[in-house]
Amino acid sequence: MDTLLEILPIILPVLIVGAIVVFVIKRMEQKYKEGTLGKKKSKNTQALLDSLIPLGMLCGCAMGTVFGMFSPFSLAVTISLGAGIGFLGGYLAYEGYGKTNDVMHD
Repeated sequence: MDTLLEILPIILPVLIVGAIVVFVIKRMEQKYKEGTLGKKKSKNTQALLDSLIPLGMLCGCAMGTVFGMFSPFSLAVTISLGAGIGFLGGYLAYEGYGKTNDVMHD
């Protein structure tokens, strides 16, 4: 029982982040097969749309680092959970921004 309680804090962040990543990848794969991925008219807005998921991960890592400095949790745990939550947040931003109509400005 003591061994399980020692292993659980190590494996739990991996399971949480793994579940988030599998969910996002499967959703993106489904949207790709349906042909409903976000498309924008201009090259710059398309580049922003494509960068939302990595930017979410970077912001999540930064927030996880700050949270890890002031919390009793391990820095590795907070950074990995931050990256996973940022990955999910970036995906949600991708979904939201991908549905908006963009107007081409000359």
